[in-house]
Amino acid sequence: MTHLQPKFSIITITYNAEQWLERTILSVLSQSYTNVEYIVIDGASTDRTVELIKQYEAGISYWVSEPDQGLYDAMNKGLREATGDYVWFLNAGDTLYTADTLQSVVASLKKSVSLPDVLYGETQIVDAQGRALGMRRLKAPRKLTWKRFRMGMLVCHQSFVVKRSLAPEYDTNYRLVADYEWCIRCLKRAKRIKHTHLILSNYLEEGLSTANRKASLKERYAVMCRYYGTLPTMLLHVWFALRFYTAKWIKGRV
Repeated sequence: MTHLQPKFSIITITYNAEQWLERTILSVLSQSYTNVEYIVIDGASTDRTVELIKQYEAGISYWVSEPDQGLYDAMNKGLREATGDYVWFLNAGDTLYTADTLQSVVASLKKSVSLPDVLYGETQIVDAQGRALGMRRLKAPRKLTWKRFRMGMLVCHQSFVVKRSLAPEYDTNYRLVADYEWCIRCLKRAKRIKHTHLILSNYLEEGLSTANRKASLKERYAVMCRYYGTLPTMLLHVWFALRFYTAKWIKGRV
């Protein structure tokens, strides 16, 4: 049987990220597996971002620098340009785990007769200097379904790879959690979902402001009500709260 050799469309969204962008670009261009289309969407940066893109444009399939309506609008622009079998988002500061990550993913497909609809794996957290801080707290579940996402973002977006033919555009009505809602829709459409059992990406940890954290939780609650029902979502959040305060109480007594 001929091994599958899928084409990956890797999409990087950036805005005024000169301190992080180069390591993201290099992590893509240094891959040992070369059936890759690299797309960079910049939101009209005013720092050295465009200069960096031009420095490496020989290895970039498509790039543009223009104003957008926010992160998810830019991600939709990237999706529209993607022609690969899979789409994979790595934003400025994020990187593929190693130079052999794509090759390892392809090797994990050697027993497959056709391409799975979704590939997913683990994520390492890094700081602004790219130093490893440890693995993501939520470990990727052995089996992933759209219903399991009622527990939250179980797989980091940067380690969630979707067939281009399956991937819808992001719902830009959501300002902070459109990626969460997008993953649910992708999983609902997917028939074959494969855990690669690999660390796929290094994710740049970015702190949310208190205001954004509250807004994000509110948006996520609305998404959960939409897909999982209002009453089940309310009851689940009561359980979340009980679990949180019980853990806090136990910690205080130790």
